[in-house]
Amino acid sequence: MHILYEVKDRIATLTLNRPEVANAQNMALLDELDAAWTRAAEDEDVKVVLLRAEGKHFSAGHDLKDRWPAPDEITLEWIYRAEARRYLEYTLRWRNLPKPSIAAVQGRCIAGGLMLCWPCDLIVAAEDALFSDPVVTMGIGGVEYHGHTWELGARKAKEILFTGRPLTAEEAEKVGMVNRVVSRDELDAATRELAEQIAKMPAFGLRQAKRAVNQTLDVQGFYAAVQSVFDVHQTGHGNALSVSGYPILAKLDEMKEKLR
Repeated sequence: MHILYEVKDRIATLTLNRPEVANAQNMALLDELDAAWTRAAEDEDVKVVLLRAEGKHFSAGHDLKDRWPAPDEITLEWIYRAEARRYLEYTLRWRNLPKPSIAAVQGRCIAGGLMLCWPCDLIVAAEDALFSDPVVTMGIGGVEYHGHTWELGARKAKEILFTGRPLTAEEAEKVGMVNRVVSRDELDAATRELAEQIAKMPAFGLRQAKRAVNQTLDVQGFYAAVQSVFDVHQTGHGNALSVSGYPILAKLDEMKEKLR
């Protein structure tokens, strides 16, 4: 079981439970997580969803040691279909869940890890949290769910992508990506307190407030941009497929091993 699910005081807590691999996301974890989000959405007793992670790190991103069932010959069409489902469709569904959501982030949050916290409405970060998307070093322009420009602003997004350096929790709070920064020891309690405060509000009012903000972002171009930049992301895979040995996978494996 890669996802723990608990409901208490009208708050559904979804916990990433692969601390032994820095909560890297294999296929099973993503499917279980999507099922947990759906369960919370359909439970009338749940008013707020809280996403957290066990262990030192929130998430090291995609688990490249998890080889999805694939044809003998990997094609761009196959990659596109597989990622459209688990990376794009899942994240957009979580983002549009008609209930407020909060992510509690500690340690490293790398590439695919951003695709877990960015769809949440609020983010509370521990002081040791580091957010990064280093996939430009692999010949890809950014992780599949392009929240970068919206979360950071154009120039900061370019800096983080061009250099691959991590964004600290303090920096993330300054640009508005993170709502609050607390000590590591206080992370769970502070996030829970915020969730309890929100859970006291009328459910319909919360739903409408979330819809108003998300719809405004969509009118500004968020939804169309995320869809189109997903296609840009796929050109990186197309380029990698033209190189013998598909070196992107080896590079990612090397980076993930350093966190274990």
